[in-house]
Amino acid sequence: MPITLPAPVPGSLDYPEVPVGAIVAGAAARWGERVAYRHHDRQLTFTEVYRAACRFANALRANGIAPGDTVAIHAPNCLAYPVAYYGIQLAGATFVPANPLLPPADLAAQLADSGAVAAVTFGKAAQTLAAIQDRTAVRLVVTVGDDFDEFHAGQPETPPDVPIDVHRALAHLAYTGGTTGRSKGVELPHRNIVVNALQYTLWNNGTVPVVDPAGGLTLDQVGSADEWPVRLGTGVIINLTPWFHAMGIISGVNMSMLTGTTVALQDGFEPRRYLAEAERLRITSIGGAPALFAGLVACPDLATRDLSSVRTLGSGAAPMPHETTRALHDRFPDATIVEGYGLTEVTLIATGGPAFRSGIRKPGTVGVPVPGTEVKIVDADGEPLPAGEKGEVCVRGPQVMPRYHNRPEETDATLVDGWLHTGDIGVLDEDGYLSIVDRKKDMLLYKGYNVYPRELEELLMAQPGVRQAAVVGRHRTDVGELPVAFVVRTDEAVTDESLLAAVNDNVLPYKRIRELYFVDEIPVSAAGKVLKRELRARL
Repeated sequence: MPITLPAPVPGSLDYPEVPVGAIVAGAAARWGERVAYRHHDRQLTFTEVYRAACRFANALRANGIAPGDTVAIHAPNCLAYPVAYYGIQLAGATFVPANPLLPPADLAAQLADSGAVAAVTFGKAAQTLAAIQDRTAVRLVVTVGDDFDEFHAGQPETPPDVPIDVHRALAHLAYTGGTTGRSKGVELPHRNIVVNALQYTLWNNGTVPVVDPAGGLTLDQVGSADEWPVRLGTGVIINLTPWFHAMGIISGVNMSMLTGTTVALQDGFEPRRYLAEAERLRITSIGGAPALFAGLVACPDLATRDLSSVRTLGSGAAPMPHETTRALHDRFPDATIVEGYGLTEVTLIATGGPAFRSGIRKPGTVGVPVPGTEVKIVDADGEPLPAGEKGEVCVRGPQVMPRYHNRPEETDATLVDGWLHTGDIGVLDEDGYLSIVDRKKDMLLYKGYNVYPRELEELLMAQPGVRQAAVVGRHRTDVGELPVAFVVRTDEAVTDESLLAAVNDNVLPYKRIRELYFVDEIPVSAAGKVLKRELRARL
């Protein structure tokens, strides 16, 4: 049963038929000279972002980039990124996000698969791109800090006249994280990006969409300040989530544009520096992957900095350990703390904890479906399961991808009768709150029994002296997969014997951890997801 939002906020929306470029156009008209982005000692206003994006779009057109062509951004978060991103959208081209740290072979494969004909790159990443360019269709390269400003200097500051079919024209060709296997291209039309951003802002900010007289997309915050205390045009955040990731580009760029939020960029995560900036800038929200929150909780400065401006905390990309959630509640007793769930195949978000203050948030869950979205749990045969039963999470809604790029068989296996089979194992409770148990591919099979690594990871994380933990399977012919733990400890007095006893005494025999290894760090992707394939490779 859907949760009722506080009146007069509607429970569903009519989504305007506008392309992604309408977001930056509407933001410029609405927020004007308010600072949109800060990085070191430089900043861009909303108006400056739009004008520069228009110049970039016209420069792409002048250099032979046609509507439907794919253009990669192969760069870290920087002030040029939103300019290039919205320029690509306004030109009618398709944005291909590429991790600047990709190894050469992986970068070549992604660019070749996407058919990218142009790329925006940066610093050392430019050398990697140059080394593999002959294996791709890339014919135009623009380098930030070298020829980026020169590339679009003198171009018109009005958008090119490009017709865009919002249902068919691709805004993004985004690649999955590849944490469990080969990365796949996800086709996302303009409609998906706009719809999911509006679903999220309705849920997180109590807003409804408005199209201004010039065709720009903006918002009306109909929800009260009592329920949604961060008002439009007043938000300030520090963004660490990479913009080549779904959470970064939809939330950190498009949602921030819509809500008039000032985004401060930092180069890498250092907890003390983050907290000092949070205090100085009077940030209103903290958002990111669980690794960010774990780092903040472990930092002594969290207790001493003035963070009274923070009204909301939001986590995504991976399940938040219960111990971290409890520590955040202790430090921010008056803030709303929510977890969300999504994946590239649903643009970004499928479920979220109620962000309005009177909403019921259940720790350990990732909330309920956002407006316009349905979630069900199915068994191995695809049959729906009742509340309380574990099975595969399936999602249906207007934000779900139409297909994988050039992979019809994988598309058919993933999209069944309009439902996206996510590959995640979850459970719905009687109130419709979703809990993610584990990745389907991460689930271990020991002597025919299902073993969910997250349960063991939570037990490890609850032990004193443990900062991080991950559990994977070691294949053994006679039993299937043995649970093996990798642990980062903060206290050298903690032993493998003590941890194994603490966990194994509290689980059924078939779930027991059989091996435990202490490591200096657990590998994670740029988006904060544990790279379990790397841990398996160590075994």
